[in-house]
Amino acid sequence: MPGYKGLMSKPIRQLVLKKGTERYIYRYCSGSEDTLLDTLVEQANDERTDFDWFDAAVLSFKLTQALMGEADELLHRNSPEVTQKK
Repeated sequence: MPGYKGLMSKPIRQLVLKKGTERYIYRYCSGSEDTLLDTLVEQANDERTDFDWFDAAVLSFKLTQALMGEADELLHRNSPEVTQKK
């Protein structure tokens, strides 16, 4: 299967939203955040669920925070350590 090996090497991420008695769990591969955002929009537009635009905004914010944390980690991991002389 073409591309199968590449999918298995990407970390699986998860976003969870608890709303009353319902739990919304979204699992996605690192690098496919745009697809996740499209899914959140589709679900917010779907009148058959209680998932609304506020829920989509909360999860989008959580996703942004996670991406910023990953970017910060990469920057610190790949930058030379700076020491200050006294």
